[in-house]
Amino acid sequence: MIVSDRHEPTSETAGLPAWLRLSPRIIWVDLVISILSLLPALVAVWLFDVDSGGQIWPLIGLAIFGVIGAILDVVRWIFTRFRITPTHVELKTGVVLRRHRFIQRDRIRSVDIEAKLRHRTARMRVINIGAGQQAAAGESALSLDALSVDDALALQTELLTAAMDTDDLDASCEGVAAEQRKQEDASVDEGRHPVARENGEPIRVFARFQPSWFIFNMFNIWAYVLALGLGWGALWLLGTFGIDLYGIVVGLFDWESIGWLGTALVAVGALGAIGLGVNYFTENWKLELARVQGRDGTVLRTRKGLFTTREVNRDENRIRGAQISEPVLWRWMGASDTSVITTGLDVWSMTEPAAILPRGPLRRAREVAGDVLGDSENPFTVDLVGHPMRALLRRLLLAAFVTVAVTAVLVMLAFTAVIPVTVIWAAAALLPVCLLAAIIAYRALGHRLTDRYLITRSGLLNRATTVLQRSAVSTVVISESPLQRLLRLRTVGTMTAAGYGGYDTPDLDREDGLEFALHAAPGILDPFVIQDDTE
Repeated sequence: MIVSDRHEPTSETAGLPAWLRLSPRIIWVDLVISILSLLPALVAVWLFDVDSGGQIWPLIGLAIFGVIGAILDVVRWIFTRFRITPTHVELKTGVVLRRHRFIQRDRIRSVDIEAKLRHRTARMRVINIGAGQQAAAGESALSLDALSVDDALALQTELLTAAMDTDDLDASCEGVAAEQRKQEDASVDEGRHPVARENGEPIRVFARFQPSWFIFNMFNIWAYVLALGLGWGALWLLGTFGIDLYGIVVGLFDWESIGWLGTALVAVGALGAIGLGVNYFTENWKLELARVQGRDGTVLRTRKGLFTTREVNRDENRIRGAQISEPVLWRWMGASDTSVITTGLDVWSMTEPAAILPRGPLRRAREVAGDVLGDSENPFTVDLVGHPMRALLRRLLLAAFVTVAVTAVLVMLAFTAVIPVTVIWAAAALLPVCLLAAIIAYRALGHRLTDRYLITRSGLLNRATTVLQRSAVSTVVISESPLQRLLRLRTVGTMTAAGYGGYDTPDLDREDGLEFALHAAPGILDPFVIQDDTE
């Protein structure tokens, strides 16, 4: 638990370690950054004589932003203190509002290392210490920005590695050796590499960086957002130096023959796809997903990054399953996203700590996810039980309802002269699209129970296959909508303390749904079940 503004005895009276500062190198780095932020404006004025028309103001704003950021970092360094006690990690921050935060060491769930380019050039790292905080509750990890590389690695080792005696160490080594012996007989491929077993070294490497996967990460709706941002930034920056980027682009195309709309979509999409491809290489360079020895067992560790490096450690004792998602627009490529279901990680974080692989081929995702779970039979390759045809009927009815509702709105707008009458014909194109979506959604349905796992698959825009430990299910929810009740269908939701908190299996047959709910988490529903003794 993280506590703020709590008085603690001083180190002089309680014999606690002294308070420490962050690395002073951050001051020199900020000084260099503030100087560099002034250079574009100076170059524009001195070399290009840009001093009128308001073109210089964006560069002046950039310079002011850089200087203010550097000053704030210096102030933060002056007023930040931390210390590591035998029981807590403590951090004091703030100027006007002072905050004293601490995390109990036995509550620490992750110690991640991150380094942006400015940290790496100065041999510094950022340490993020998490204790299973929830972003929705306004909680955050304790961050030390920044420490020297040696201090950061030493702190991570100290917080994640338990002080083991000789007997514990021997037992741990025997367990690691047994795991290695299982892998030495296997062929070495891209996801299976028998490696050293020293502390901190991988016991097993599941996946490494694959340059060919960039093709799976280039096609995304965000390509257009990225392209617009890059285009706008390049337009005003080059315009500041007197370069007419707009005129150059216009001169490259025959607008009368290919049209404005088509050219804009193709050009923006191509620029965005290239940007996403470059982003894939910079984000996932030297990716390594490996199992290493941790404090209380093995840890699933991810290392990656070119300019900004990041290391995420996930305690495998807290992993409750895995999930593979297949986006509908990229399903024809066999693309998928892979993540683990675990406690202590914020699944809504933009840094995606639960994701163990970048978007890649479905076949490889199934292999890696199955290897991480460690069962003899890969749960992602088992055949799933299909759902009744009444589930398809429900989706077809919903598709028809959506089409009728949209048509009614268009008709109303047309009769009030808000839109042309010809727009009503758009509803005719909507019907086959909705019916096709209903069929795709139905084909995604599936479920299965194994000795250890509950497996469920569903979704239209993002078909997700979820493998969840049955022992991790804390609550079972059975729900029926009016239409489901009419079609004798029901949805079974399984709640857990990991991942998104709950995973639904929709549109099961009523009798099969009850049987599925009873066996998904044995014993939970027994007090609420009435046995029918009639013949």
